[in-house]
Amino acid sequence: MGMFAGTAFGIARGAPPLIYSLAMGGQWFTLGSSYYGARLVALRALRGYEGPRSADKTKASAIAGGFAGAVSGMIRGPRNILPGAAVFMLLGAGGQAVVNSVDSKPVDPNAPKKGFLDSKWSPVTRLTDRDYEKMLEEKLLRVEAEIAIVDDSIKALHDEEQKGVRESSPKQADES
Repeated sequence: MGMFAGTAFGIARGAPPLIYSLAMGGQWFTLGSSYYGARLVALRALRGYEGPRSADKTKASAIAGGFAGAVSGMIRGPRNILPGAAVFMLLGAGGQAVVNSVDSKPVDPNAPKKGFLDSKWSPVTRLTDRDYEKMLEEKLLRVEAEIAIVDDSIKALHDEEQKGVRESSPKQADES
């Protein structure tokens, strides 16, 4: 992701895209791996091997965000360490709080599961077997109608050809 973003920024700024993609890819790798590693360590330290509670996840994400922000700030220079740690700590805690609130909503096990195709915004709709059969029958009816029209056209051409052969046959007999 970082390399693609770096390439786009490099092209947009008129700079060499390869250099931007490598630099931004390295920064994203550093940020992501330091966040993920720090979060794993913090979760183990806070809760051990038991399942973490949502408060533990929020604390671990805040700690990991602060650590990753500090590491990212070190790459950009010493003045960026504290602001980076503060911003990423808030982002980590806020993001985890949103995830916790979404996960805490009760799920009715008897409720029918809706997939992507059931969305009102989806351009594709789910068909039942009966709807599909009906659609195929309509297509078959259209094809049969087209075949009948073509058969009628062929018959009409064949009749015209026979009529033309009959009309030209007596003339040929008269000429001989």
